[in-house]
Amino acid sequence: MTKHLLSLFILFLSVLGSVPATAQLKLPQASPEAFVKQTIGLTEISIQYHSPSVRGRKIFGNLVPYGQLWRAGANEATLIKFADDVYLNHERVPAGTYSFFILPENETDWNIVLNKDTTLWGLEGYSELNDVAYLRVTPQKVDHFETMQFQFSDIGVNKGKLHMVWENSKVTLEIETEVEKKALANIRQALKEANSDDWFIWAQSAEYMIPRKEHHEEALKWINKSISVKENFYNNWVKARLYAQNQEFQEAANLTAKAMQLGNTEPEAYKVYAKEIEAAYTIWKKRRF
Repeated sequence: MTKHLLSLFILFLSVLGSVPATAQLKLPQASPEAFVKQTIGLTEISIQYHSPSVRGRKIFGNLVPYGQLWRAGANEATLIKFADDVYLNHERVPAGTYSFFILPENETDWNIVLNKDTTLWGLEGYSELNDVAYLRVTPQKVDHFETMQFQFSDIGVNKGKLHMVWENSKVTLEIETEVEKKALANIRQALKEANSDDWFIWAQSAEYMIPRKEHHEEALKWINKSISVKENFYNNWVKARLYAQNQEFQEAANLTAKAMQLGNTEPEAYKVYAKEIEAAYTIWKKRRF
């Protein structure tokens, strides 16, 4: 490098060093980001959105016009994520992340639209060719909600509800998950990975199947495996209930009697179940014949 070029290079670096770095200025947003998550059954469901406020405006039919698709929030598209396949208003939706839109046709007829394009800003770039669900919903009148919110409610073993509320309107999606299918898959995977001395995982899996008669024979194999690893009052009690569920009360009574006997060897653990076991024995021994 020549002396002249070297001087120019040094001058450039000195000028560059005098330019202040661009700062990231954080200010409050008119529609702040929000996130809500809920597990239904064994399936995690989450929603990420920006939450606008009413601020004295007429929302539905005005700010959000009837007959036009709305992003169900502000700024970037609202995103909903399902860890597993679900049923929304009885329509199957595959696991994945989707943009969430609402189409209010009029005061009484609305639609919820899920779209597989998750890169949208508002409606920019939206294509109905990417829609994966189009769900009819009826809005309900509610007390004033200043800030738009998503809420979960009525959570059960495999069902729940998702609500969007804003201004004086609420729309609801009914969600159902395939909890039994996933639970069975989880059980089989856990049993495959179980340690050789883990009697409890086999007993726990068999116990889950007690009310599920279609898996009765498989549950018996699991509880027998548990007993072969380490026999105790608990796995005999589980096996007794499997037989009782199948109305085989003679075997159920015999196994319950054995569970009570084995309970004497671990009294602290047994006392948690003692009343239930002894009450069942009283009933089942009368039904043996």
